[in-house]
Amino acid sequence: MQSAAFSLSSPSSIPSLKPRKFGSNPRFEPIRVSSCVSASKHLDLSGSSNVVSVPSLPKRSWPLFSSSALPLRAWNSVPSDSKADGFKVRATEAETAGEGEKSGGLTRMLELGLLFGLWYIFNIYFNIYNKQVLKVFHYPVTVTVIQFAVGTALIAIMWTFNLYRRPKVSGAQLAAILPLAVVHTLGNLFTNMSLGKVAVSFTHTIKATEPFFSVVLSAMFLGELPTLWVVGSLVPIVGGVALASVTEASFNWAGFWTAMASNLANQSRNVLSKKVMVNKEDSMDNITLFSIITIMSFILLAPVAIFMEGVKFTPSYIQSAGLNVKEVFVRSLLAALCFHAYQQVSYMILQRVSPVTHSVGNCVKRVVVIVSSVLFFQTPVSPINALGTGIGLAGVFLYSRVKRIKPKAKAA
Repeated sequence: MQSAAFSLSSPSSIPSLKPRKFGSNPRFEPIRVSSCVSASKHLDLSGSSNVVSVPSLPKRSWPLFSSSALPLRAWNSVPSDSKADGFKVRATEAETAGEGEKSGGLTRMLELGLLFGLWYIFNIYFNIYNKQVLKVFHYPVTVTVIQFAVGTALIAIMWTFNLYRRPKVSGAQLAAILPLAVVHTLGNLFTNMSLGKVAVSFTHTIKATEPFFSVVLSAMFLGELPTLWVVGSLVPIVGGVALASVTEASFNWAGFWTAMASNLANQSRNVLSKKVMVNKEDSMDNITLFSIITIMSFILLAPVAIFMEGVKFTPSYIQSAGLNVKEVFVRSLLAALCFHAYQQVSYMILQRVSPVTHSVGNCVKRVVVIVSSVLFFQTPVSPINALGTGIGLAGVFLYSRVKRIKPKAKAA
């Protein structure tokens, strides 16, 4: 492949040029370019062997770079606009940041949806296995202690094999967590008492009134005052639950009041745990917090169970009661595992959302649990009972909508 090299001499000055006059019919002489076949011989641009020869004009050459007052600049085929380039760079960075925010928001939404789904599934299986045990083994305090014991064993395994870092907890932190452990223990104990007395669907219908307790406790401890819209949305919740209660076939006062007590305890736990995790500078993560609460709950409730019910969960006693030992043990273990799993996921969700949002998600979970328990246990439901349950759940949906309406700021 032939290559042409142009020699540009560097004279000290640029002589003046006179324009050449052409006739009416000018002739253009051809430009002869002397080329070299071997590129290696004439690759040096400083050489003078390869020149552009124009016979009709004197040989002139201009330096590519000069120190004169009017230097010549190299010509670029594509002009460069530094301002436009800067604008493009900044626009690209802004677009990338926007895409990153969208991707991060989508990831958080998917993660939160997955957590809610697991929360619902574990809760469904917990209620089914737990109800099967409580129907034949009428010791709710012992059953609750077993659930805390299984959770404590799982936590011990995690800490022993470094599956999760063992926390260093101070005495001040334990003192702050103790109220959480107390209400956590009471909430789960009252839930098991209610499940042992009435149908699963009725217990969760009563527990649909949790937004009422959430609003009251959030106003008392977090300073979140409800709007008139929120207060109005509580009316169908309370009215629907009342209508469902008076038409419930399995209704009894013990099951009703223990379910209401579990509402109060659980919402106290949610509000207090949110307060601890947010306001304390040395607050621990949700897994550590729930682990410590579970261990403390087991320590608190174990002596109470022995004092109130004695040691009943033994093969000899279960067999003497005419029960299948294997079925009771297996279902109790599965219920305890699902219990620990759904409680853990509940705390993970609570750290990502507000207590009211957590309560609304909890009420949506009630719908799934009520429907699944009615289908599984074939619970008889009258039309008025179903209507009351539907009104209460519709009130929960209305509550979740009006909760987003923020009160108008008062003019100064």
